[in-house]
Amino acid sequence: MLRSLSAGVSGMKSNQIKMDVIGNNIANVNTIAFKAGRVTFKDMLSQTLQGANEPTNNFGGSNAKQVGIGTTIASIDTNMNQGALQPTGRATDLAIEGNGFFIVSDGLETRYTRDGSFTIDKNGALVTSEGLHVRGVLNTSIQLNEGKLEGTPDFTPGEESLEPEEITADTTLDQLKDIYIPLEATIGGSEQPIKLTSFSISEDGTIKGIYGDKTITIGKVTLATFQNPAGLMKMGGNTYSVSANSGDAKIGLPKSSGYGKVQQGLLEMSNVDLAEQFTEMIVTSRAFQANSRTITTSDELLQELLNLKR
Repeated sequence: MLRSLSAGVSGMKSNQIKMDVIGNNIANVNTIAFKAGRVTFKDMLSQTLQGANEPTNNFGGSNAKQVGIGTTIASIDTNMNQGALQPTGRATDLAIEGNGFFIVSDGLETRYTRDGSFTIDKNGALVTSEGLHVRGVLNTSIQLNEGKLEGTPDFTPGEESLEPEEITADTTLDQLKDIYIPLEATIGGSEQPIKLTSFSISEDGTIKGIYGDKTITIGKVTLATFQNPAGLMKMGGNTYSVSANSGDAKIGLPKSSGYGKVQQGLLEMSNVDLAEQFTEMIVTSRAFQANSRTITTSDELLQELLNLKR
């Protein structure tokens, strides 16, 4: 009798956790680049009333007699499938069409995100909504001092070079730089700084700025991929960090094999399927009710047992 009570309680607890995940999915249906969660169950240990017997000359074999004692959470998975891309028209909005992640940092900790709703701060830094710097490679003409843009960059058209010069499998996070899009620059030794007119980011991550009648290569946005992206730890703010089961970040450039390409002026939407979530909500609600009914029915049987004394 007590086994059915325990099984009912475990079922209610497990379905409550599943309902929590479903509620979080629905709450984030409009969150940029949100990845939906999924809960799976597994049965708990079973109590063996009688072990299995092998066949003999006179009798056939018999199976073990076991009674399960409930259910528990097997996994809470993250669905890393790509969400739909929605145009915004903003030059600083970027979406990844593929498997990569943007690399962002606060100077101490590196995180990864699919949320490309970036902005440019007063220093010309490309940052997330929380102020994390987007990382990549820069034109060597851009001088940084303690992570900040120093002075007015002096560009020589036609002689741009990027640092590091080449992204390889051996490129480390420490070699990447904070992406800056200078709001003004001296071009070819001009006496007065020329203000930024506009900029563009191509599919391969190349950032080009227009200063007067000159087009200058400013840098490139880099991406990261993982052997097991579903193993990344969610850190809030639409960011992830490396976990023991995600694998280390592999750094590469957009349009490289396996990294995807960057789309300017678009954002990736949440991959939550509302129809699926509401269906799961109904099933989970009924499962919760059924487990509560198991408890009340077991209580009625216990009450009948107590009534035998009367």
